[in-house]
Amino acid sequence: MPHELTDRLDHRGSAVREGWRVLVVESDPYAADRLVQSLRRHGHEAASVDSGSKALRAYHRTDMVLLDLDLPDLDGLEVCREIRANCDTPVISVTARGSELDRVLGLQAGLDDYLVKPYGFPELIARMEAVMRRVRPGPAVAPPITHGSLRIESGCREVSMDGQLVELTRKEFDLLHLLASKPGSVVSRMQIERQVWGNAEVSRSRTIDTHVNSLRNKLGSGSWIVTVRGVGFRFGHG
Repeated sequence: MPHELTDRLDHRGSAVREGWRVLVVESDPYAADRLVQSLRRHGHEAASVDSGSKALRAYHRTDMVLLDLDLPDLDGLEVCREIRANCDTPVISVTARGSELDRVLGLQAGLDDYLVKPYGFPELIARMEAVMRRVRPGPAVAPPITHGSLRIESGCREVSMDGQLVELTRKEFDLLHLLASKPGSVVSRMQIERQVWGNAEVSRSRTIDTHVNSLRNKLGSGSWIVTVRGVGFRFGHG
C-alpha cells in the first residue's frame, strides 16, 4: 500500500490539501524514492507503488499519476487504459521508452503527456502544471451549495457530509454538482452526457448509472439522487 496521502484541517475544520496528491508508479525503488522526495520538497503529497496492480488499487485517491510503462506485472499502457476507463485522473508517462511509436501508442491509450527518461525535474513539474491547467481550469469561485448536512464547495471541488470530507472522483463531483445546482428539476441523461462527459456516448455502457450508484453509496443514502424513470435524475434531500 502507498504511504497515506493526508489532508490537514484549517481553522474552520475544512479539508485543505497542500499541492496535489501524486501517485508515482515505478518498479525501481531508488528512482521512486528520489521522485517522491522531490515532489514532496516541491509542496506535493506523493506516494509510490511498484506494480500495475497496486497502482489500480491506489489511483482513485490521487490527483495525478506518474506512470512508468515498464512494470513487473502489467504493461503501463494497460494500466493507463484501465484508469482512463474509470475516471479522468491525469496520467503522465515517465518512461525509458522513447520511440515515436511508443509515444503514439501512449497518447492513444489515454496518457495526458509523455516524458522520456532521463529528464530534468523542472521539466516534469512544468508538464504537470500544464496538464493540471488543462484538466482543472480555474473558474470563477462560486458560493458553496448546501442541502442539510451536505455541503458542496465549488471552488475547491470538495464535498462534505456533517463536516466530514467525502472523497469523490472528478466525474462523481461534476455529476453531483450538476444535480445539486438544479434542485427540484429533472436533469435528463442527455444533459448529463453533454455537461459531465462532453457528449461522450456513455449511456450504452451504463456509466451514468454506475456513477449514480457510487454517489449514493458514498453519501450514505439513495435518496440524495432520485431516478426519474425514462428521463433522468433529480436531486433529493437525503
